[in-house]
Amino acid sequence: MEKKTPLIPHQYLWPFTLVTLCFALWGFANDITNPMVKAFSKIFHMSVTDGALVQVAFYGGYFAMAFPAAMFIRRFSYKSGVLMGLGLYATGALLFFPAKLIGVYGCFLIAYFIMTCGLSFLETSCNPYILSMGDEQTATRRLNMAQCFNPCGSIIGMFVAMNFIQARLNPLSSEERGLLPSEEFEALKASDLSVLVSPYLLIGTVIVAMFFIILFTKMPKNGDQNHSLNLGPTMRRLLRLPRYWEGVIAQFFYVGAQIMCWTFIIQYGTRVFMAEGMSEQAAEVLSQRFNIAAMLLFICSRFIATYLMRWLKPATLLVIFGVLAMAFTAGVIGFQGRMGMYCLVAVSGCMSLMFPTIYGIALDGLGDDAKFGAAGLIMAILGGSVLPPLQAMIIDQGTVFGNFPATNASFILPFICFVVVAVYGRRMEKVRVENE
Repeated sequence: MEKKTPLIPHQYLWPFTLVTLCFALWGFANDITNPMVKAFSKIFHMSVTDGALVQVAFYGGYFAMAFPAAMFIRRFSYKSGVLMGLGLYATGALLFFPAKLIGVYGCFLIAYFIMTCGLSFLETSCNPYILSMGDEQTATRRLNMAQCFNPCGSIIGMFVAMNFIQARLNPLSSEERGLLPSEEFEALKASDLSVLVSPYLLIGTVIVAMFFIILFTKMPKNGDQNHSLNLGPTMRRLLRLPRYWEGVIAQFFYVGAQIMCWTFIIQYGTRVFMAEGMSEQAAEVLSQRFNIAAMLLFICSRFIATYLMRWLKPATLLVIFGVLAMAFTAGVIGFQGRMGMYCLVAVSGCMSLMFPTIYGIALDGLGDDAKFGAAGLIMAILGGSVLPPLQAMIIDQGTVFGNFPATNASFILPFICFVVVAVYGRRMEKVRVENE
């Protein structure tokens, strides 16, 4: 009887656990930040478009640091990349304190940018590191398993945002804040910023502790044998692989869809629940509860998808989940009441396997080139910086085509993104069949 290949070999169990915890840590950062678009818009009395600059700074850091991170990892090691990522993450989070003292929106954007430069290092390091911790045939399943813990961190981030930020901000609405005298507005802003920064200071302290745990742990040196850069030849090899560069494009649109759905669920729900008679703050808090429900579904669906990969090829599942996401997003656009919110929650269940599956398919069989290949896929996270402001611009219109809510209409952008993801999955199915 043939011996079954273990998903995670015994010698990698503890390193796998530590690296997987990093997935949860950057999940926390991502999803405590999404509701901050609405929070900063209210605190600084800005438009949704200006508030969405949080996402520009956040995901811009991913884009800017991905290739420097890949070169750093190639020159040193995956472990060094993880440590650099944790160091920058902690620095950015702790910079929220001086940003609060200065009280200028741009200072928070700088802190977010530095923090996400660290997240870029972490994702560029951790994803291919996990792929290397075992047999290549189980690599995509192993990455899906590790990625299951990313939304666990996201849930904690959402819970903290809802209970320790949104619920504790002053209940005055955006319109009421705009009517305050200058001195009262500044005092209210300072009070709300004190509430907002506290969780970031706490997570910064946790990241420092994680840094020292990994620093003093012996980690495997998989894929760390070749330290020459050879960037030009490596990139030429990668660009000759449609599986890879099409994966980068699909990842750009997937991340854009994910961030749009998780960021603007607050605006979508606020419109729905205020139409039912709720106050703005109560509607925001309830919307965040729906966001948490979406993340719980996301977690459950990712475990289910990882299990289904024992029988269905990753590309096939990507097509199925992409088509379902398109159907539910059509419901988000068409329904104007709670049914639209239910559809928006369901979209998260469809998104669950997309990031690690695109990642695994694109890097399949790349060997040491995976370090630079990973950088391209992390740069694709720029979709989370580029697309949300476009959606915000639509939302700021209020209504379109007469009296149709612009918030609903704006979800045409995620719909288009899911079309791209489904097409990539279908193309990879064809490639697999042709190669068999």
